[in-house]
Amino acid sequence: MRVPFMGAHHAHTRGDAGSHDHDHTHGAIDPTLLTTEKGIRAVKWSMVGLLVTALLQAAIVLLTSSVALLADTIHNFGDAATAIPLWIAFLMAQRRPSKQFSYGYGRVEDLAGIVIVFIMLASGLLTAYESISRLLQPQDIHYLGAVALASLLGCTGNEVVARLRIRVGKEIGSAALIADGYHARTDALTSLGVLLGVLGVWLGYPQADPFVGLVITLVIFKIVWESGKSLFSRLLDGVDPQVIDEVTHSARHVPQVLEVTEVRVRWMGHRLLADVNIAVQADLSVDQGHAIAGEVRHQLLHHLPYLGNATIHVDPATASGEEHHRIGNHEHDALPTHSH
Repeated sequence: MRVPFMGAHHAHTRGDAGSHDHDHTHGAIDPTLLTTEKGIRAVKWSMVGLLVTALLQAAIVLLTSSVALLADTIHNFGDAATAIPLWIAFLMAQRRPSKQFSYGYGRVEDLAGIVIVFIMLASGLLTAYESISRLLQPQDIHYLGAVALASLLGCTGNEVVARLRIRVGKEIGSAALIADGYHARTDALTSLGVLLGVLGVWLGYPQADPFVGLVITLVIFKIVWESGKSLFSRLLDGVDPQVIDEVTHSARHVPQVLEVTEVRVRWMGHRLLADVNIAVQADLSVDQGHAIAGEVRHQLLHHLPYLGNATIHVDPATASGEEHHRIGNHEHDALPTHSH
C-alpha cells in the first residue's frame, strides 16, 4: 500500500508503530511558506544593499571618470537586477499546486538559478574582455584615492550581500540563492581587483590593473562551473548520494521496518521530495502498516530538515521490493504482448 503524507498534523502514541509517548506536529505551518518568506527577505535586503553600493560608486565615477570603476558600478547595478528572477521564483513557490502543476512551482527557483549562472558567465566574459583590452591599451586613472575608496565600498557591499544570500540559502536549501550569493562574492573580488589595480598604477605598473582583472576572471569562471553543476544536477533530479543514505538510515530507526528496498529523492526548488519502499511483517493489518509509515515519515522529518513531502510504500516482507509490483508478459485488448 502506498501512503502519502503532505505535512498534516499527526499524533503518535505508543503501540505497534513503536512511536513515542507524545503528541507531535510536523507541518502545522507550511515549511515552504516559511522558507520562501526567508528567501524573499534575503532577496529584498540584498537588492537594496547592492543598489545603495552602486549609487555611491556612480557618484564617484562622475568625479574620477574611471573606466574600471564604471565597469564595476554597472556590474553592481546588474547584480541588483539578478534579485528579480529569484524574487519571482520565491513568490511563485508560495502558490498552491494546481491540476496542471500538481507538484507546485518549486522548479521556477532552479530556473532562476540557471539565469543567475548565465549572468555570472556574462560578467566573467565582460571582465575578461575589459582586462585584455586594457592590457593592449593601458588607460590613465585620475583621483586614485577616490577610486580606491569606491572599490573598497563595492567590495564591502558585495561581501555583506554574499554572506546574507549564502547563509539564508543554506538555511532553506536554495541552490539558486546560494549561487547568487557566490555571484556577489565574485563581484566583491572584482571590486577588490580595482583597488589592487590602483595600487599597481600608483607604484608605476599601469598593466597591474588588467592583470588582476584576468585573475579575477578565472575565479569567476571557476564559481560559474561549480554553481552550474549543482543547478543542472538538480534539474536532472540529481541529489547528493549521502541524502539517499540518510533517508535509508532514518527509515530503519523504526523497529517494525524489516527492510528499506527502494529510495528515490529529488529536489523541487529548495524542498526535498522522497519516495520510500519499506517491508514489514506480512500479517500486519492495514492500520498497523499505516501507523508504521507515519512513524517512518516522523523520522525522515527529524533527520532531513528540507523534506517537503514523503510517500511511503509499505510492502509485506514476503513481497518486498519494486520487482514484486511488475506485471509479466500478457495480452489484452488486441495489443501485442507487453509487460508493466
